[in-house]
Amino acid sequence: MTKLSLPERTLASGALSLPVLGFGGAPLGGLLQANDNTAAREMMARTRDVGYRYYDTAPFYGFGRSERMVGDAIRDTDYILSTKVGRLMKPGLPADAGALGWPDALPFHQVFDYGYDAIMRSFEDSLQRLGLDRIDMLLVHDIGEMTHGEDNARHFKDLEEGGYRALDELRKNGQIKAIGIGVNETKVCRDCLKIGDWDAFLLAGRYTLLEQGSLDDLLPECEEAKTSIILGGPYNSGILAGGDTWNYGAAPKDIVARVKRLKATAQDHGVPLAAAALQFPLAHPLVASVIPGLRNTAELDQTLEWAFTEIPEAFWSDLRAQGLLHEQAPTPTSTPYKKG
Repeated sequence: MTKLSLPERTLASGALSLPVLGFGGAPLGGLLQANDNTAAREMMARTRDVGYRYYDTAPFYGFGRSERMVGDAIRDTDYILSTKVGRLMKPGLPADAGALGWPDALPFHQVFDYGYDAIMRSFEDSLQRLGLDRIDMLLVHDIGEMTHGEDNARHFKDLEEGGYRALDELRKNGQIKAIGIGVNETKVCRDCLKIGDWDAFLLAGRYTLLEQGSLDDLLPECEEAKTSIILGGPYNSGILAGGDTWNYGAAPKDIVARVKRLKATAQDHGVPLAAAALQFPLAHPLVASVIPGLRNTAELDQTLEWAFTEIPEAFWSDLRAQGLLHEQAPTPTSTPYKKG
């Protein structure tokens, strides 16, 4: 089996280098549908065999299930790992675990807490769940109005006055190498830039082949602050890879119409739309890594095929001519997943 030889990009802060292709661990928690855990373990073993090194997970994913599976898979390997803080897991499964997105969760429930003590507790708890003695990067999970609504002011204050200090201490003490936030919205990223020095933002779905509005505000601000982007959700939760969901729900009519135009252009050029979606974000120099979520070996193999699909320059030119790309959006000149 030929091993991946992925390019690596150093975060703008210099804190850490990441392979340009990483592993998104939400599906391991049984996101929206229960996993075949045997198939998931086989897939994790194959990620190691093909040369994956960067894995991202979170306590929220299956209420601990994803962290347990990731830790078991990468223990005693040369890994790079990010996990998240902001939710503590307490014993007792909630009645609405399926409605929260986890129909096969472990018997815990989430308690949001972005304060100093909670961040420190979350870090220690994750090490225990993972069964590892090292985490490379901690990301503040789902801070922002998209998750918390009016309660976000209280949570953000806790982060500003306590949680950030905990993260910064862990980084300064060498217990972790990098800190950031992991969210689905740009506003809170911009707010966080005002309260601290962040190495990376894991931004899901907001700089993709479908959406590039962050070029107008967030990305220039991150560049100035030397805060890199890790791009999650490159398929906008499925709609760019043949699914019908956007932002983890039913896609509105304007999104469906735009995707239809993207698909038509891709078909004209013989390009799998998902391959273009996977490769597009890395044309921006601030994007350090793209981390699509994977559930089984078939999804892994498909991802690798899309990553190394050659896409003609004419495809990108056609998208731009049709107004389907932001005028400032850079496009790949070759697949960014190959070295050289």
